[in-house]
Amino acid sequence: MELEKLPNADVRRFRTKLLIAMALVVATITATGLYYAERKVAAETEHDLQRDFQLGLTSLHGVQEVRHAALAERCRALVERPRIHAALEDNALDLLYPSARDELRDLMEDNAAPEAPPRILRARFYRFLDAKGAVIPPSNAADVGELRAEEDASIALSHVPEQQQLGYIRHRHEGSEWIDEVIALPIISTETGDVIAALVVGFKPVEMNGEISEREFRSGIWLNSRLQLPALRGELRASVEGAISATIAAASASSGSARVSLENSEQQLFFKRLNPDSLFPPAYEVCLYPLTDLLKRQRALRWEAGSASALLMLGGVMVSRFLAARLARPVEQLAVDSEENRTQRVRAEAALEITSEELQRAARFSADASHQLKTPVTVLRAGLEGLLSRESLTSEECNEVSALIHQTYRLTGIVEDLLLLSRMDAGRLAIEFTPVNLSLLLEAWMDDLSAQPGGRELAIETDFPPGLHMAGEKRYASLILQNLFENARKYNRPGGRIRIAAKADGEWISLTIGNTGRSIPVAAQDHIFERFHRGSIGENVPGHGLGLNLARELARLHFGDLTLLRSSEDWTEFEVRFRLAQPAEVGRLSVA
Repeated sequence: MELEKLPNADVRRFRTKLLIAMALVVATITATGLYYAERKVAAETEHDLQRDFQLGLTSLHGVQEVRHAALAERCRALVERPRIHAALEDNALDLLYPSARDELRDLMEDNAAPEAPPRILRARFYRFLDAKGAVIPPSNAADVGELRAEEDASIALSHVPEQQQLGYIRHRHEGSEWIDEVIALPIISTETGDVIAALVVGFKPVEMNGEISEREFRSGIWLNSRLQLPALRGELRASVEGAISATIAAASASSGSARVSLENSEQQLFFKRLNPDSLFPPAYEVCLYPLTDLLKRQRALRWEAGSASALLMLGGVMVSRFLAARLARPVEQLAVDSEENRTQRVRAEAALEITSEELQRAARFSADASHQLKTPVTVLRAGLEGLLSRESLTSEECNEVSALIHQTYRLTGIVEDLLLLSRMDAGRLAIEFTPVNLSLLLEAWMDDLSAQPGGRELAIETDFPPGLHMAGEKRYASLILQNLFENARKYNRPGGRIRIAAKADGEWISLTIGNTGRSIPVAAQDHIFERFHRGSIGENVPGHGLGLNLARELARLHFGDLTLLRSSEDWTEFEVRFRLAQPAEVGRLSVA
């Protein structure tokens, strides 16, 4: 297939996809930038509003602390007066308020001069609480500040406090409503040191500073599910109160902020509790700030980013057309090469499948043939052994029958090796890995070697430590050693020697078996592990050419390998590698 023969529709489709992909990348980058820019503007604005709110609260708390400290000092001075002390200690409560009137005269605000400059200790009312926290009613409410019955009840506490308490109460009078700040200070007996009463003083709350109002804050006090904010009325007040109630109820902390929807616009709501850990009902300083300007800035930013995105996308489209044309050619050529490679791959896969089927058929034939041969060979051996037991045979006939029996044993060995190889070829041979004492296995095969014909004439040299354990299966490891020992005996010269050495090498065991005798020709060394291969040096040596191949396949199933190290100058040496058994596994084997 040539480049000119590619379908034009496919080329146009590829270029269109490339163009769309580049446009999507540009749009994604622009949208991401716009999103993070909006978040940055919103976060900075909220941070500024929160900072102004906290500055206003800090100023308010500073004035409150000065007021509380001055009032605490006045309270201590008050209870030191003999008449006040006597009225509280002797339970002469009818003398309490008249005795305190002169002491607290300067504390009460001058109603006759409402435009007098404000003072920190200008109070609207005061009351005494008894030892149980109940309000001690005054004899003349005009002297101590008039309160309605429910307002008097709202300043009563469940018990007289041991620490200074801060609270807020709501007043209603002739259609108007306001909130007073309340401070309860404990009065301690000079004789017993116990709290015997409390003085409750009400003030006009300190307002947030002017800098807050310049930021269009609307500030008020939230008390008993009602908001004291005169600028809000009717349905708007109900809506604001519902939003504040839900926000404060959902918050786990005593302060926080949330965005609420009011008056068809978004508002930022800030709140902070004014009297934490107080016996009085919780009260919150609440501020609302309209986010109209912020939303306008966000919309303007969105339009600016959208315009920039449109221009960028237009430029991206133009560049994409140019790049698509340039990038399409190598991709089109790659498509041609890919088609050719695909055709070759299909052919190779077909050939591989045919080869695999042939190998499977060969493996099945080898397994079936080996299986079918076992029974006739066994029957033949039994007949020959029965024939050999007859007394009528001559000595020459007995030797011939014995030779035939020996050949049946050779044939049985070939059949068993073929069965084992066919199982490995079919992938049905699995190794059960356990610690195997390789040292004992080597010693056992050395004893068997000395008992075989010609074995006593050979000098055996050994160099391996005791207790060397490999990871594998004993019967297959023994079969590997059998083939290597047989080769070392059969291909040795008379009076020669065999050297067996083994050592641990990291996570592996290296076992080498060498023997004297004729070396393997260089041309044959690459073929000695092939099945049924027998070199020129083995022409007069019994065997069937499967031993080394079987030993190497079994070694590889143990995740090791069998290699020819060298064969020259009257010396041939093989190396087989096994995995070293872990010490913990060997320890468990020893205990068992």
